Amino acid sequence: MSRRTLQKWLHAFENEGIEGLKRFNRTGQKSKLHNHSQSIEDYFRDHLPRSIREACLKIEELTGLKRGETPVRSFLKSIGMSLRKTGAVPGKADPLLKKNLKKTLEPILADAREGEKEVFFVDAAHFVWQGFVGFLWCFAKIWVRSPSVRQRFNVLGALNAVTKETITITNTSYINAWSVIDLLFKLRQRYLLTGIPIAIVLDNAGYQACNLVRDAAKMMSIELIFLPSYSPNLNLIERLWKFVKKTSLYSQEFSDFEAFGAEIKRCIENAHVEHKEELESLLTWRFQTLPDLKKKMTPLDSQQVAA
Repeated sequence: MSRRTLQKWLHAFENEGIEGLKRFNRTGQKSKLHNHSQSIEDYFRDHLPRSIREACLKIEELTGLKRGETPVRSFLKSIGMSLRKTGAVPGKADPLLKKNLKKTLEPILADAREGEKEVFFVDAAHFVWQGFVGFLWCFAKIWVRSPSVRQRFNVLGALNAVTKETITITNTSYINAWSVIDLLFKLRQRYLLTGIPIAIVLDNAGYQACNLVRDAAKMMSIELIFLPSYSPNLNLIERLWKFVKKTSLYSQEFSDFEAFGAEIKRCIENAHVEHKEELESLLTWRFQTLPDLKKKMTPLDSQQVAA
């Protein structure tokens, strides 16, 4: 130990006692990459690397400093970059989606919060009987048998925006306009005596937006609110379908198709009771709105990728 180090620790002990000796405040030598941080940041804002290896090659080309993947990864994080998956925006998505959201969903959800209206999110899911593989903590790899015959268990569900309860119509053939009318009638019967208006949020699928469904809803005094095209992110029940697959189907094996359908139906009907806390955080009223892409972000050119 050098004299200087000894003096430093003695000084720490005199001032703070044993706690001063436990503290380790060394930050290490600052990387030379930080001397070029602005130029590197400016370049990567217009030329996004696909991997750390590409970033290493480009940094060496820009600065002459050859660094390994670990220090470059730390450097990129220090300037605010991180590895993120790109998102896809449908070509026909509504550019005024955020504005439409304030006009359509927010008012009726405010009524639902006050108990002045029963609001449901409606959508159909088609569960195919197959082997749903997933991740498990296990001592050896688990194999899930996949059935040789593909059969579908169809569910048309109406998710209550407040209670998170789901009312369903199920079959093994297909969902059509009459299935939607059956669901409307089921909802009307359930809330007939309460006198509270019913509003349903649904997409523009042909069997849902047809005149037959519109006329039936009008006869039952049920308000239909159609979402903008290509906006599944605004339909709350879409999150429930993913939750059902994760909870009841992934890494599970079913003896027959009847057991497969029964488990899906049981999970959906009891989710608001058995998984109440999870659904409260999953089915919040925070909806993702897609960005307005004014500038296309380009990765490094093909020559750099090949290198």
